[in-house]
Amino acid sequence: MSLPFMVGLNAFTGVNASPLFELIGNDSDRVLVLVQLQGGNDGLSTLIPLDQYDGLSQVRSNILLPENDILSLGNSNGFHSAMTGMKQLWEDGQLNIIQGVAYPDQNRSHFRSTDIWNTASEPDEFLTTGWMGRYFDLEHSAYPDNYPNADFTDPFALTVGSIVSETCQGIQSNFSLAVINAFDPGNVNIGEQGESPNNCYGNELDFIRDIARQTNAYSDVIADAANAGNSLSNKYDLESDLANKLQTVARLISGGLKTKLYVVQLGGFDLHAEQVVVDDPSAGKQTENLKELSDAICAFQEDCNLLGISDRVVGMTYSEFGRRIRSNQSYGTDHGTAAPLFVFGSCVNPEIIGENPEIDADVGTDEGVPMQYDFRSVYASLLMDWFGLKQSDIETVLFSEFQHLPIIQGCETISGITEETILSIKLSPNPAEDYSQLELVVETEERLNISLFDVLGSELAVISQRRFSTGKHRIKIELHDYPSGTYFLRIANKVKTKSLKLVKQ
Repeated sequence: MSLPFMVGLNAFTGVNASPLFELIGNDSDRVLVLVQLQGGNDGLSTLIPLDQYDGLSQVRSNILLPENDILSLGNSNGFHSAMTGMKQLWEDGQLNIIQGVAYPDQNRSHFRSTDIWNTASEPDEFLTTGWMGRYFDLEHSAYPDNYPNADFTDPFALTVGSIVSETCQGIQSNFSLAVINAFDPGNVNIGEQGESPNNCYGNELDFIRDIARQTNAYSDVIADAANAGNSLSNKYDLESDLANKLQTVARLISGGLKTKLYVVQLGGFDLHAEQVVVDDPSAGKQTENLKELSDAICAFQEDCNLLGISDRVVGMTYSEFGRRIRSNQSYGTDHGTAAPLFVFGSCVNPEIIGENPEIDADVGTDEGVPMQYDFRSVYASLLMDWFGLKQSDIETVLFSEFQHLPIIQGCETISGITEETILSIKLSPNPAEDYSQLELVVETEERLNISLFDVLGSELAVISQRRFSTGKHRIKIELHDYPSGTYFLRIANKVKTKSLKLVKQ
């Protein structure tokens, strides 16, 4: 079996394809799960910079965990003591952490900042469409007219909850459906339909009828998937709202629903007061929040692993802002700037991107954690590496100055290389026994780093690290010394990496 290397503009046919919409059709199974933390999560109590502990003890001593209680990640960072589930994901190589995520000119209003994150707008720009809704509109501007149809039978996106997510708001309609009970999504009673009057009222009536018809059609598809799906993890806390939502997502994915985007929400992070219990920083509302978040994501990831869908699903947390570095006198924290963002799944690069903030006693009262990465760069990197979108499309939907972050590492990532210097890559035989051969075609001379990784992201061997001339190259990948299992071959140039799954029998 050979694995073709695809770029945004198909190098073999010249067809200007949009991979995400191929993925949203009936033949693909890539999924993105967004976990929104409502209220502004305190990043410094979530991912604690151990090398800055002395400074933290001077500026937030009334809420800071004892150093011995922090769950060390084996580097200069540690998780809150309640986050044993997320720590397990880290140890299993299924968690990527991005430090200091925010946007320039931070707005500390919950409503405005949430709007910015959902629309991916500039801070001084007011958009009426969500970042995913805009992309859906590029190829589906007529939506909801004539949807579902033979090519697109399932919802584009689902919000598990009572209100649809603004991330999916398109020009005419929201591409997301809100679902509370997947087994019984509910049907709309349309009643008798006479001819609509030829005026504004008639146009609105037709729109409502179309939405009702579409809702009923999608409801049947959702219910069928819920009944066909399963959940195998026993780690879910059935008293947890977030756990129940993520369990629903796992069941729908395993049940065959072709929805590509799921949104779930967890509130309660706006903790200006009583973030911790007086004289006991290990207890309190933030501890409860982080435990629910961590346990629910850990259970969901285990479910994906047990259900055999883990290489199809990537999840990401986000919150409208972080909190200030200094705690207040009410044992809480006020609206701040940046915070860490977590991306989870078996296909992520299990590393921390970015550096710890420097914290000392001179931190000002209003000071927040400074931004290192624009949140739109995270969106762009996921769209590029998980969904294989062209840079030009990403720039249209988001913005042109994004950084490419190494968030996704494996699972045969579809490349979004911005310079189409590699025309094709083939790997055969695959599965292999003693060796496999990598064949690649290079359009212009460039330096390539080729390495073999295991499923936990460990680099086992450097296959090649040199400049490649224009033309076709063949490289033998020796597998004698490795046990049977799954590996990933990583090919990287100066702007992009490509990982191919390689199975040794």
